[in-house]
Amino acid sequence: MKKAVTIGTFDGVHRGHQLVLETLKSEAAKRNLQPVAMTFDRHPLQLIAPDRAPGNLMSVQRKSALIKAEGVDPIILPFTEQLRQMRVYEWLEYIHRKYDVELLVAGYDNTFGSDGIDLSIADYKDIGAAVGIEVVSAPEVEGVSSSAVRKAVKRGDIVAARNLLGHLPELEGKVMPGFHVGHEIGFPTANLQISRDLVIPAVGVYAAIAFIDGGSEGIPAMVNIGYRPTFEGTVKSSGQLTVEAHIIGAEENLYNRNMRLEFVDRLRDEMKFGSVAELVRQLEKDKEDTLKRVNRDEWIKKGGKD
Repeated sequence: MKKAVTIGTFDGVHRGHQLVLETLKSEAAKRNLQPVAMTFDRHPLQLIAPDRAPGNLMSVQRKSALIKAEGVDPIILPFTEQLRQMRVYEWLEYIHRKYDVELLVAGYDNTFGSDGIDLSIADYKDIGAAVGIEVVSAPEVEGVSSSAVRKAVKRGDIVAARNLLGHLPELEGKVMPGFHVGHEIGFPTANLQISRDLVIPAVGVYAAIAFIDGGSEGIPAMVNIGYRPTFEGTVKSSGQLTVEAHIIGAEENLYNRNMRLEFVDRLRDEMKFGSVAELVRQLEKDKEDTLKRVNRDEWIKKGGKD
């Protein structure tokens, strides 16, 4: 089937991306084309200038799943040096020939091709016409960008991040053995091993929803991101940033399982307590606050969507 495509990194699949995908579907339906989003296996800067590459808001697999949930088929392209060097004309000729593309929907600030940054939408339309691809532009959602989401997440502003995204910000990792501190004080935690290229929220305590092994059933979780300052100077001190989630009501062994945390709100700063008893009292309050915030927003019922 002939295709309508849009091309971009789609990191976070935020509200701006969602509008592009909606425009793509609408324009594709008018022309009886299959809507497809072409994206990459890594951020282009990871190849071009690794020291300037921003962290990712989610994995490629998760990004693909969210694009598909919007009713658009994702195509993941390896971002190689050969791909990087292709000019706009070569790009459009390539996707027209290889993927049978007849329509391209461009985001308001979207560029691709080694010479694309210097071209206007009018230039894209002219080049597209030369290879047999119609080019149309999607409207802008002002102030919404992946970089704005990253900034909000890094400062721990979950409300701002989710308003930009149109869904909850998230973090994914594999559950690994930790120091068993939580288990000893009645709050067992899953210690997540996080990929280095993912953006981690600011140090603090969060109300979240946990999804295990890609499951669709969310479980309330209180999450601590930090250094365990109460245990500073002991063998139980982490010495490095950790992401630990207490899954409320879960008793099962989670080691070596994949966990996705969707953040509902930030509860407080990480604190150093004078005793373990003080810490436990605060954790009881955190648990109560987590349940209130998760249930208040009904994110589980809505599947994390506004």
